[in-house]
Amino acid sequence: MALSCFNVTLPACLRTHSYPLSRRATLVVRPSSCSAIAYPPCTFALEVNEAVDSLYEEFRAVDNLIAHNTKRLTKAFQNARVGSHHFGGSTGYGHDDGGGREILDHIFAEIVGAESALVRSQFFSGTHAITCALFALLRPGDELLAVAGTPYDTLHEVIGIRESSSTGSLKDFGVAYQEIPLAEDGGLDWDALAVSVTPQTKCALIQRSCGYTWRRSLSILEIQRAIDTIKSQNPNCLVLVDNCYGEFAETSEPTMVGADLIAGSLIKNPGGTIAPCGGYVAGKKTWVEAAAARLSAPGLGLDFGSTPGHVMRTLFQGLFLPPHMVGEAIKGGMLIAKVMSSKGYEVQPFPWGPRHDTVQAVQLGSRERLIAFCEAVQRSSPIGSFVKPTAGFTPGYASEVIFADGTFIDGSTSELSCDGPLIEPFIVFCQGGTHWTQWALVLGEVLRAI
Repeated sequence: MALSCFNVTLPACLRTHSYPLSRRATLVVRPSSCSAIAYPPCTFALEVNEAVDSLYEEFRAVDNLIAHNTKRLTKAFQNARVGSHHFGGSTGYGHDDGGGREILDHIFAEIVGAESALVRSQFFSGTHAITCALFALLRPGDELLAVAGTPYDTLHEVIGIRESSSTGSLKDFGVAYQEIPLAEDGGLDWDALAVSVTPQTKCALIQRSCGYTWRRSLSILEIQRAIDTIKSQNPNCLVLVDNCYGEFAETSEPTMVGADLIAGSLIKNPGGTIAPCGGYVAGKKTWVEAAAARLSAPGLGLDFGSTPGHVMRTLFQGLFLPPHMVGEAIKGGMLIAKVMSSKGYEVQPFPWGPRHDTVQAVQLGSRERLIAFCEAVQRSSPIGSFVKPTAGFTPGYASEVIFADGTFIDGSTSELSCDGPLIEPFIVFCQGGTHWTQWALVLGEVLRAI
């Protein structure tokens, strides 16, 4: 029987995602069909639906980013000749792993433009990976310079800023610490950076994402400028970039513009929401090997560490998915910014501003609204929707923090989550989302709650 073609206008909530500018689609149905409408009506709150319509062009631009990064990841996998035999995993020392560990490192290094990479399930957080990188680069008597203000809370005890006595912090090992406060506009203080690097400065730490600070996350161009400024004062100063939340948010990574090392977590962007654990360090081969020695032991190199086969496969597959997952999280952030700013809340970044990571901050102004926001996100999550988030003190954090993360992988902020310290001005930091429609649905609940 011949098929008939009908032009059908899509519902408003579906018109915004990668469709022609005419916002119409051709639907093919059989003559016996009762209706040419193939999709249900929009279920978003009115304010959310209006925001979605206004972000059509921005979403299309993000799709172009997804396509670009997917293409380069696919090429890296093809160049490495990845096969199913690489997913076998290993036990014990991890010697007989079928080459999967080496290939995974090779692919990651190619993707981020590095000489070498260390991608391991044995890293249990981004903080752990960054710590191994710091101890790889620094020795007693050296100086660490934090370029983008005070680092993220969980690094304070690592460095020795807080409660460092006898815990094995850098301070305990005689490493000095300096930091450059942010400029008034929330960006890097370029004038201060131009005169802050000394012959004693062995390592400069650049935090790419905003952390728990009301500031802009750094672009690759800004990171490149910072690296050039640092190296012009002291060519021997090594640059480490805390890359958490920034991976695949642009078309290049800090190692492509001069960073000696980058480090981050696999249960954030580069794990594609399915890696169950792990982290990475990538950059110059000498320093990657030094970081491996901190993860394991000096002399063991990169050839140790077993990973079960079911985990190894998810590390490979997870590494292929980030362009899409990151792109959808960016769209979700744009939508959060648009909806919340329309209600009078300050947001960082703005709805149409450039995006350099997957974090969206909203200044809520009160403890009650911050808690209500997180409770609404938790209620809207697939896992633990019945759980009520409670503010409390969490290891690694200096103040009360509340978390909402109904995720399949514990702590996987790339799935869909939000959190924030219970201090003024009561900012909620949102991240993740496997599709922008997750946040569109959550925002309806948030608006009812606050």
